[in-house]
Amino acid sequence: MKVCIFSGTFNPIHNLHIKVANYVLEHFGFEKIIFIPAYMPPHKSYDLNLSNHRFNMVKLAISNNPKFEISDIEFQRKGKSYTYLTVCELYKKYKVDGKINLVIGTDAFKEIESWYETDKLKQITDFIVFKSETGNDLNLDYLKAKGYNFTIAGMDFFDISSTKLRQLVGENKDIREFVPQEVERYIKENGLYRN
Repeated sequence: MKVCIFSGTFNPIHNLHIKVANYVLEHFGFEKIIFIPAYMPPHKSYDLNLSNHRFNMVKLAISNNPKFEISDIEFQRKGKSYTYLTVCELYKKYKVDGKINLVIGTDAFKEIESWYETDKLKQITDFIVFKSETGNDLNLDYLKAKGYNFTIAGMDFFDISSTKLRQLVGENKDIREFVPQEVERYIKENGLYRN
């Protein structure tokens, strides 16, 4: 089975996340995209009280696509969410054709050498890189020479900032155009991101 993982904080998941996942399905021929909400992201500040809400929102957002799946692998492990450990566990769980692929933005890919067990990770993972506004100074030739195998996605860049979305909710503004309807409803019903 050709497997791609899409991990992130998803705080909250929004329409760009879904658009990216659909693009990967259409252009790379994966049988499954596995969304993996980070329980405790190692490179970001986080509110553990929101972890279950973030997981629930991803589940709602992807529920109508049978090729999308959500994994609670990092919630089961607790502790910091290291991609290398997650990928190792997924190889045990799935019969994977080739390597597991990982969706990543250029802003995160810029920091890849600082990731936990990065030298081992690059041996077992291929990357699908999406250009983001903050990652334009990424040195792709350098990373290729260091042994990272990646493909640059051809999807046009547009940005939705989760930070901005949380701010809009806190200001009692409408975010319907940025998030799936079920996610917008969930945020309202649970009073999330209120100051």
